Amino acid sequence: MVHALIWLPLLALFSFLSWAGWNEYQKVQAYSHWAKDFDNAKYDVFAMLGRRGDRLVWGRPTRQGPTELQQISLQTVRSVALAVDGRPASPDAPPARARRIALQLALESGQQISIPFTETGLAARWCKLLQQYVSGGPDCPKELIQ
Repeated sequence: MVHALIWLPLLALFSFLSWAGWNEYQKVQAYSHWAKDFDNAKYDVFAMLGRRGDRLVWGRPTRQGPTELQQISLQTVRSVALAVDGRPASPDAPPARARRIALQLALESGQQISIPFTETGLAARWCKLLQQYVSGGPDCPKELIQ
């Protein structure tokens, strides 16, 4: 009886971990299906993001695919900045660790859009990609975002 009481919490923990892994696997599969239509795409636990031409689309990842999808034309973006823990950061030298990382998009209408990230390096690469596009440079090469 004592052995069963000891192993029962472990069984519950392993069951939860296997469900969490399956849940995340389903989200990644939905993302890979969704991302086929984009030139550049990213997935993390906070947001899915994709760019095709001058269109930027993002939403919250779920097992059925992204929800709360939002879309803008990059032609309406005035500036792109990297924000780390609520403060501006340089995409050329982002801090190694941070709690909150986001791309800040300032639109010509005055609206501010924040797209969350989990990795500062990935956010910095996306910031550079979008800054290059917004500044009127040639279309960014696909290998910039991996």
